[in-house]
Amino acid sequence: MKLLLFAVFVFGQSAFAQNADTQKHIDDLERELAASRRLLMDWGGLVHYGSDNSELKKPAPGVKRVVFLGDDVTEHWGEVAGAEGAPKFFPGKPYLNRGISRQTTGQMLIRFRQDVIDLSPAVVVIQGGSNDIARHAGPASEETIADNFQTMAELAKAHGIKVVFASVLPVCDCAGHTVVVFRPPGRIIGLNGWMKGYAAKNGIPYINYYQALAEGRAMKAAYSADGFVPNEAGYAVMGPLAEAAIAEALGK
Repeated sequence: MKLLLFAVFVFGQSAFAQNADTQKHIDDLERELAASRRLLMDWGGLVHYGSDNSELKKPAPGVKRVVFLGDDVTEHWGEVAGAEGAPKFFPGKPYLNRGISRQTTGQMLIRFRQDVIDLSPAVVVIQGGSNDIARHAGPASEETIADNFQTMAELAKAHGIKVVFASVLPVCDCAGHTVVVFRPPGRIIGLNGWMKGYAAKNGIPYINYYQALAEGRAMKAAYSADGFVPNEAGYAVMGPLAEAAIAEALGK
């Protein structure tokens, strides 16, 4: 009888684990489907911050507004809360988070006027490229990604907006997620090399998040929960680097 009960218990535990795995798989598929639906209906993500932008007033005289334009890394920065519930995205600063998860630089370019130029910032921090490498919107060469960065920089400068480039972050398979295969370190390093060179040639401050967060060629495990997006510790490292680059852009 004890052996039978034990067998029933083990079978029940196994079935529960299988059901949990199945449900997780279904949830993942539903998220992918929802993301694909949003992509088809609003490829550039113009709806995402549309209402927020419409409620914004022009910066007051002397206020140096900064827009952070980016992907998952930027968007989730605004979602991380501190120990006392204070937002970690530069509290008290006139900084706007305009990150959208899963976006490529091509999609960021589509919304550049709405989410950057029309908001009259003094500085724009452009962070992206990782999702291009992961082929979220189809194949993308380094030349295509570079073209998108250059066009955004040229648009900003044409409207009197200072530009800051942020490197693509390292990734790792350190959290049980397969990240590196979709974002090969060699491609990340190559794109960062181009970005750093272009920034130096054109007087654009460059934030080397990669160097600050990497251990070898991978994201240091302590800085991310999923191997791609930083956690609180990761953002704590990134914050001062961003502030220094913004100050450089403003000539301070």
